[in-house]
Amino acid sequence: MEHQDGAGGSPDERTADLGFARIDVDRARRTGDPEVVFGQGKTPAQVVDILTTLHARHPERAVLATRVSPEAQALVAERLPEAEIDEVAAAVVLGPMPVGQGTVAVIAAGTSDAPVAAEAALSVRIHGAAVRRIDDVGVAGLHRLLEARDRFADADCLIVVAGMEGALPSVVGGLTGVPLVAVPTSVGYGASFGGVAALLGMLNSCAPGVVVVNIDNGYGAGVFAARVARNARPRP
Repeated sequence: MEHQDGAGGSPDERTADLGFARIDVDRARRTGDPEVVFGQGKTPAQVVDILTTLHARHPERAVLATRVSPEAQALVAERLPEAEIDEVAAAVVLGPMPVGQGTVAVIAAGTSDAPVAAEAALSVRIHGAAVRRIDDVGVAGLHRLLEARDRFADADCLIVVAGMEGALPSVVGGLTGVPLVAVPTSVGYGASFGGVAALLGMLNSCAPGVVVVNIDNGYGAGVFAARVARNARPRP
């Protein structure tokens, strides 16, 4: 994040300078959503300080930290007991959740994909849409997905999370015309190359209307899907 001085060399009120980071406190005004803390590589104290700063600037809505280490989660629980900690998503929420507008269905292939699916679902909630979870419906048991179709066909946007060969988004995209964002995960045996096989499978999907985020990027998928759902027109 870049810090710029205002007129006359005064500090720019669009940022909060913590010394180790310059926080973008103007992002909610520009984009409708406040800055999110990427916890990976940050010390527990830094995660707490950034969350506290963002919450002070946006007390009316929740702020989110993703990829939060167990050590940072423990410090958050100690210093910010009002925070919500999602251990599966490795994420922390501080502040009141918004009322959901529209619905996003998060569809996960298997239990091993749960951390990424949980990050996606929490990100959807933080960014103002309701969430419907549909878990363990991978293509190895196709009947499970077909049985769940009624639970996702009426959603405003879909997030489909899968590792291995990444086939699930193509199948879901062939069953419904709902906007769909696919999330490849790093789950799989050696030839999956840490999620590259799933990523390429999704990028090469023959189903129309499938967009793809990076490997394990549940957060990016959640933001996209929530914005689609929030802006969806009411159905007749």
